[in-house]
Amino acid sequence: MRLVVDLNRCQGYAQCAFLAPDVFAMHGDEGLLYDPQAEEAQRERLAQAAAACPVQAILVDDLDRDLAGVAEARDA
Repeated sequence: MRLVVDLNRCQGYAQCAFLAPDVFAMHGDEGLLYDPQAEEAQRERLAQAAAACPVQAILVDDLDRDLAGVAEARDA
């Protein structure tokens, strides 16, 4: 699963580091470090982190498509 953070948009609120500490970490007050190749086991935490980002700086490839499939299956 590929993870991309727009570091120009990121304001260092650290919600992602709180929700997915195995993937995100703050370096100092404003620097964000992250693993761009997050493990599949982190999918749910990454979804929460992306949703919690106040500036929507986190993009997780295929996450929206996969979550939509889960919702469709649940509603069927």
